[in-house]
Order: sequence, then C-alpha cells, then structure tokens
Amino acid sequence: MKRQRITLLIFASLITINIKSQTLKFEYKKTAPSSGFQMEGYWVWCGSAIKVGSTYHLFASRWPKTGKFPEGYRTNSEIVRASSKSPSGPWKFEEVVIGERESKFWDSNMAHNPTIHKIGQEYVLFYIGSDFSTLQNNSKALLRRVGYAKSKSIAGPWQRSDEPLIETESNNPAILVEKEGVKLMYRDAKLRVHLAQAKNFQGPYKLLNDNCWPNAPIEDFYLFKFNHQTHLICEDNVGQVSGHVRYGVHLTSKDGDNAWEKGDPVIAYNHDIELTNGEILHCIRRERPQLLIENNRITYLITSVFDGKNSWSQPVKLKNPLKIK
Repeated sequence: MKRQRITLLIFASLITINIKSQTLKFEYKKTAPSSGFQMEGYWVWCGSAIKVGSTYHLFASRWPKTGKFPEGYRTNSEIVRASSKSPSGPWKFEEVVIGERESKFWDSNMAHNPTIHKIGQEYVLFYIGSDFSTLQNNSKALLRRVGYAKSKSIAGPWQRSDEPLIETESNNPAILVEKEGVKLMYRDAKLRVHLAQAKNFQGPYKLLNDNCWPNAPIEDFYLFKFNHQTHLICEDNVGQVSGHVRYGVHLTSKDGDNAWEKGDPVIAYNHDIELTNGEILHCIRRERPQLLIENNRITYLITSVFDGKNSWSQPVKLKNPLKIK
C-alpha cells in the first residue's frame, strides 16, 4: 500500500509540474523581409488568417493610398482576401470580399477590422462597417458597427448580415467560440471595452460586461483560451498597462467575463521586428494583433505595420507554438 501511495504521489507531482510548465511565452523567430501582405497603391491593415486544406487565406482591409495614413479608411476601406502556401507568403490577391453595396444597408459605405473564424461548418467573417449617412451621437463621424458575413466556402459566395450585431458604436471585434455560445468583445468610441454573448454567432447578443478594463484605454482585441483561462491580446493605447504607448499587451480572466488582470508576461509584442538579414524593422505603428491557430496551436502572430511610407499585414512565427486546447 505504501508503494502504491508513493507511486500516486509521484504521478500527481509530475502532472502538476507539467501543467505549470505550460507557460505562455511570446517569443518570435526572425522574419524574412517583404514577407507580409502588401498591395501597390493601397494602405493595407487588419490582417486575419486561417488555414483551409493546404492553403492559408488572409483577410485584410485596404483603401486607396491617397492622403495621410490612416484617415482614409473611415470612408474608403474594403475587405479583401489573399492566399498563400505559407503564412510568410508570398501572398496572392484573390478578391474583394466586402465592398460597397446599396445605401440602405448598415455596411454600405465601408468595411474594416476583419477577423475570420470557422464556426461549425461555416466560415464567418466579423468586421465593422458604416453606411453613408448615419452619424455617431453628438458627432460628425459616421457610426461604425460590428456585423458579419458567412460562407460555406472560404472562397465565397459571402452572405452579409442585413443588420449589425451591435446597434451602438462598436469597433475591433474579437470572437471566442465556447460550448455555452459565442462571446463578442468590442470597444466604443471612448475605448470602453464591452463583452457580450449569444447562443450562436448570429445573435442576439446579451451584454456580460460593459467595462472590462476600466484601468486604461485599450483596443484591437484577440480572445483565446489557454490553460483553462481566457486570454486577451490587445493594444495598450496610451501605455498605461505596459509603460509603452501602443505596445501589444496580454490580459487574463479566470471566468472569461470579469476580473481581468495583467498577464505574465504582460507585453505580448513591441514595435520592433527582427529580420533574417540581421536588420530590425522599427515600426512607427504596429497594431490589430491576430493569431493564426492551426490544429489547436498558436503558430503565428499577425499585426498591422506602418513604417512611415507603407502599411501591410505582417505574420511573425512563434518560436514555440502554443497548444491552447
């Protein structure tokens, strides 16, 4: 009996050690120069990728490269799809997925902030849009709201929602699919973070938390599960979380709804990308983090990059893929 107890204690200790060793570390490999998705004559932003079969598909925003970056997106952004045999590229432009449509629809004017997910047997693209005339409260700015498009094939055709999922100003949608339903995180015009839930992605959504992070303004969210907790990567808008303006930061919540706190480590990425030629790309802006998840492992971080002259969607490979389920 003593030997059995000792064996069980040793086994339990090994399990505990193994669980504790699965720490979340954001460490990245060097990246090949010109490996992201760019388009001549366009500002490119907001890349979100998914693997289908042996091909990777990247959904990104673009708008004509006229005027100062990034203001043109507010009225001219559309969502496109590109494909590649590798997340590092080269990427081939395939189609405009979400462009202008009849003025009666909520997203008739522009589409931005794509995030692609497979839910059940459908591919669902969440994004924000605006029409040509509906304004935010007490503002001259167009009202931007979260909605979706769905398709049984990654190549479409895409069926766009007739109405937005959220009626009020809502940006930077992040989606987490769970057994209980679908969670949607978004921000309002003042960068107040909201979390809502629905039984399925089409809604209706019930508000769970209307101020997830009251400590500081944050935006550009990506939600995922790791080690039985909900994790969030986002942009530290004014640097009050990490001490660095617009760095990528990591937050966690045990229940996935409330009591959000700083992750360990708190910094998920900075503004520098190490290149394979020995140089360092110093980004003026690096935002809208998205994760590429393959076979329940996080393999790449994808961020939007602006170097002062051009903007593009840049995948960076993790040194050690993270198993999330």
